[in-house]
Parts: sequence; C-alpha cells; structure tokens
Amino acid sequence: MSRNHQPVVGEDIRATHAARKTEIRARLNEFRDVWRNGSDERLWEELVFCIFTAGASARMGFTAVDAVRPLLAQGRQREMTRALRRAGAHRFPVERPGYIVVTRNYLRGHCNMELRRKLESFHDPIERRDWLAQEKRIKGLGYKESSHFLRNVGIRGYAILDKHVMRCLEDLQVVDTAKPPATRAGYLEVEEKLKLFSRDIKIDFDELDLVLWSMKTGEVLK
Repeated sequence: MSRNHQPVVGEDIRATHAARKTEIRARLNEFRDVWRNGSDERLWEELVFCIFTAGASARMGFTAVDAVRPLLAQGRQREMTRALRRAGAHRFPVERPGYIVVTRNYLRGHCNMELRRKLESFHDPIERRDWLAQEKRIKGLGYKESSHFLRNVGIRGYAILDKHVMRCLEDLQVVDTAKPPATRAGYLEVEEKLKLFSRDIKIDFDELDLVLWSMKTGEVLK
C-alpha cells in the first residue's frame, strides 16, 4: 500500500511528531521570521505563492514564483505568462498571472500594498482570514489558501485543510469525508474539530497540521 493510502492512527501521529518535531518547529520558526523580519514585498511574494499553489502543488508554487519574481511589483499579465511558459512552471500560465494582477491592483488601492499594516489591523483572527478569502478582488485564495498564506507569514492558529490533511482526519474519524470543506461554515467546523483533536492528542495545533501533511506527503514544506 502506498504512503498516500496508508491509514493514519493516533500512535502514528505521536511517532511522526516525535521523529520530526525538530524539523517541524524549525519550519514554523522560518514562518515566524517572515513576519518578524520580512518586508511587505516578501509578504506579497508569499501571497503570490499561495495563488500559484491553489489547485497545484507547493513545488509548482516555488517554481512559478521563481519564474515571475522580477515581475511581481510591476509586471503585466502577458509578461508573467511568457515567463511561466519559458520555465514550464505552472499548469495555469494565463489564469494565475491574471489573478495576480487583479489582486495587486486591488491591494495598491486598498492599502498601498502595506500588507503587514493591513493584517495587523484585524483584532479577530477569523475576520482577518475572511477578508482574504471573501474579498472578490483578491483572486484565487479561498479559505484553504488564505490559511496557508497566514501560516506561511508566521501568523498562527489556522488550519490548512487540503486533501492530505483531510484524508488523515477521515482516517482518524474526526470527519466523515476526506472532501475538503466547500463553505466558510464547513471550514470553521472542521478547523474546530482539528483544534479539539490537537488538545486530545496533546500536540500543538500548528505543529499537528504539518505532522498530518508530512504523513501523507513525506515532506515538511510550506
């Protein structure tokens, strides 16, 4: 049976956490360093990474960001599309640059691209994510990738409920289906179940998310 189809049980989680705890905590510290030391330009790059990762993969997101990095501040959609195609970097070389340009134009007008100040302005963590996931001029995120972005810039307390984590939760009978939640209410419900499970198993919530993801993929990426 392949790794992706191997059922997950509580003892597996504890063992994986014990084995990979140092690596997972180092990764979370890298995310926190982005918030402590990163510029607004770095936060924008992380947002673009999550736009590229949606419906793709983290590795594809890395390659795509590398291809368009010189264009993130001012580049046009067609320039980014050409760069992605030259690099063979993404499965959606036209659509995703369009998302980036629309989002960039909105953020310029809304907060002058001062993403740190904007994110700090929210006192309610749910409202912070709601802004990212529900604002129609921020393209391509939804609740999973909004959570992904916030985690990647060092803001804790959000679950990234992708297919890998959801399969683990189904194995553990925390949820009835591995299908990722499609609504805000559904996302919040599953996220709360994961928080309760993290307390029961006595593993930090943010660490647990990476433990589950690594159990299905074999890696601790971002």
